[in-house]
Amino acid sequence: FGSREVLAVPDLELTPPNKSPEKNKLCWFSPSFLADKMASHIARRAITSLRLAAPRVALQPAFAPRFAPASAVATRQYLTVVKYNREDVMAKLDAFHAEVFATNWADYLNLVYNVPFWEVEYEKLSSIVQPYLHEEEVGKKFGEVQELLDVMYQCEDIRDHLNELAELCTRASGFMGTGYAAEEKVDNLDEHAKVCAEAYEALLAKHPDFKPKIEQTVGHGLAILRQKHKFKFGSMHRYFF
Repeated sequence: FGSREVLAVPDLELTPPNKSPEKNKLCWFSPSFLADKMASHIARRAITSLRLAAPRVALQPAFAPRFAPASAVATRQYLTVVKYNREDVMAKLDAFHAEVFATNWADYLNLVYNVPFWEVEYEKLSSIVQPYLHEEEVGKKFGEVQELLDVMYQCEDIRDHLNELAELCTRASGFMGTGYAAEEKVDNLDEHAKVCAEAYEALLAKHPDFKPKIEQTVGHGLAILRQKHKFKFGSMHRYFF
């Protein structure tokens, strides 16, 4: 160690590099080395204490959120970067109107398959038509599409009810009309038929432009039901029975 002062530190097992420790042996270090180690340790403890004692400040975003949280939004937002000019919007409205109008509304399976896709397409049309809705021609065409869907839903509901009534009448007649294994009859069938006939007349009066589609669904449904249960309605003789 030369002329440097030494300090005996008992009970410390400090192992020099590449040498194995020996128990109960004194290790010798200079006072300046130990003082530096103690000062460094005290400084680290002080910095840690200051960090723990410092109050935590919640950082606020530098800008407001662009969109409201999902819980605060009442309806689903539809965002798109596709732009449609007026001619594209009118072409889509005409194509949608023609497709729905030309479909057989009396075929319930056809409606089961197609109506979900029509609803999605109508939602898209409702969005892209907004910039041109103030124009008379575009607004009129969009109104026709809305009326078309309203009439279709009403005709579908009435025709489904008529089909159910006709099915109950068939089951009440038994196996092949023999009365074998017959189910209970509908007691108030006259009331159901009357309500459906009134709805048929109301649709014709309110939507005269859709008379062919109303006859295709509700009119034919009433005619089929009249084969199984006799009642009167406005167009009963049109179907020759």
